[in-house]
Amino acid sequence: MNTPIAKTPDRLRIVSGLAPVHAASFAEDVRAGLCASRKRLPSKYFYDALGSALFDAITLLPEYYLTRAETEILREWGWEMVRSIGNPVDFVELGSGSAVKTRILIEEALRAQRRLRYSPIDISEEALRASAVGLVESYPPLEVVAYAGDYFSILQTNAIARPGRVLAMFMGSNIGNYEPRDGKELLMRVAAALKPGDGLLLGADLKKDPAVLHAAYSDPTGVTAAFNLNVLARINRELGGHFDLSGFAHIAEYDENAGCVRSYLEAKRAVSVPIDALDTVVRFASGERVHTESSYKYSEEDIARLAGETGYEFIRSWNDAQGQFSVNLMQRR
Repeated sequence: MNTPIAKTPDRLRIVSGLAPVHAASFAEDVRAGLCASRKRLPSKYFYDALGSALFDAITLLPEYYLTRAETEILREWGWEMVRSIGNPVDFVELGSGSAVKTRILIEEALRAQRRLRYSPIDISEEALRASAVGLVESYPPLEVVAYAGDYFSILQTNAIARPGRVLAMFMGSNIGNYEPRDGKELLMRVAAALKPGDGLLLGADLKKDPAVLHAAYSDPTGVTAAFNLNVLARINRELGGHFDLSGFAHIAEYDENAGCVRSYLEAKRAVSVPIDALDTVVRFASGERVHTESSYKYSEEDIARLAGETGYEFIRSWNDAQGQFSVNLMQRR
C-alpha cells in the first residue's frame, strides 16, 4: 500500500530571520567599497531582477561554457552522484537560485528512494519561494524546507542539521567567486553542519586556455559588460546615484599565476559621482577601477587539497566531455 503524499502547503516551509549577526546593507557596502583606497563592490549585488535576467542571457552565449558543461555532467553522471554515499539522502544546497540544474539530481534521487527532503539556502526569500513552489508541485514525494539568508549566517545557526545522511551541494562554480581564505572558511562551516560520512558536491571551473576564459567573461556581444555595469545602474535606481554608465568600461583579466579572472569597471575619464542616499560624492581618476568579481579556476589537485584543508576526504571528480568543468564529491571526515 502506497503512503499518501502530503498536499503542497504541507511539504513547503520557508525559514527566515535566523541570521544571528548584522549583515551589511547594500548602502553600507556601497559606501565602504567606493570610499576605499582600492574601490570594490561585492558581486552578490549583481543579482537584482535585471541583473539576474542578464545573467540568464549570459548562460546562453556560445562563449559562456560553464552552465552547459555543468548541466552535461549532471545529466550524464547525476545517477551516480546521488548514490555515491548511499541512500536515502537529504539534499542541502547553497545558492539554489531557480534550481533548474538541481531538478536533474532531484529526479535521480527519487529513482533511488521514495521520499526526499531538499533544503536550499539563498539570500532572496522571493526567489526561494518561487523555486520551491514549482518543485513541490512537480515532485509529489518532495518536501522542501528552505532557508532565506546569507550562507555564513544560516550555517552558523546549525539550523540545517539533519538526523539522516546528507548530500550538500555548492554548484555553478560559486566557490570560485570567493577569495581563497573566504572559500575555505565557507567549506569549513558546511563541514561543521554535516556529520561524518555526509557528502558535498562542489562545482568548480577548471584552469584552461586564457583565451577561452577571456571570451567567456568578456563576450563580443556585450552582454557580460551590461551585467557588470548594471551594478552601477542599481546604485542609481536604489540609492540615487548619478553614474553615467557610458563613462565606465567592463574589464576582465585573467591572472594565470593566481588562476583567477578578475572583473572591473574602469572609469574612462576623471569624474565625480554624487550618491544622494549616502550624502556623498565618489571621485574617480581616469583609468581608476572598481573590482566587482573574482572567478577562481581550479585543477583537480587544487580541489583535492582544498578538501583536505577544510575537513573532507576528496572522493572523485566528474568532468564534461571537453574537460572544461568539474563536479567533485567530497566526504565529511
